[in-house]
Amino acid sequence: MSAIQTRKERERAERRQRIVDTAREIAETEGWDAVTVRKLADRIEYSQPVLYSHFAGKDAIVSAVAEAGCAEFAATVRQLRASAATPEQALRAVAQGYLDFARDSAALYDAMFLLRTDLKFGPDAPQPLKDAFGELLHTFAPFAAPHDVETFTEVAWSALHGLATLDRGGRLRPDFRDQRLEILVAQWVRGD
Repeated sequence: MSAIQTRKERERAERRQRIVDTAREIAETEGWDAVTVRKLADRIEYSQPVLYSHFAGKDAIVSAVAEAGCAEFAATVRQLRASAATPEQALRAVAQGYLDFARDSAALYDAMFLLRTDLKFGPDAPQPLKDAFGELLHTFAPFAAPHDVETFTEVAWSALHGLATLDRGGRLRPDFRDQRLEILVAQWVRGD
């Protein structure tokens, strides 16, 4: 590969990353409705056709943001698990970390789990999605028996997602966040 070709590929990758980063910045400050191809093109000073040469449209951009978010989330869960002394402490830390992530990175969380994307979890998922699920699986595995560990993880993840979504939507009493989490963790630890 020639030096010119390598430089062009590097520039293309940098431009793609700039589009993803800018979409995320706009979403975090103004919401996902404000993220449009026109606004992105204006913000990064490229024409709309240049953006379309990287992404088919907004859903593809949201997918790229979600994929990057899954990689960040996996790293966060890995760190929380690794810093805990016991599986139960890891479970509590990861559950709290999940809820914090959903609250503190709302636009990113929405891209990952609420907005329409091209991404699908499962065997053919991109690696960052597999890594994110794998980290959750490692967290819940010590508590899954007698259930299938993947199914248990899906149900536990769904419970966390429900808490995060209802709390962010103002549908749960804010003074009882800690108690709700303790009830949920106790259920997982007891294995009911």
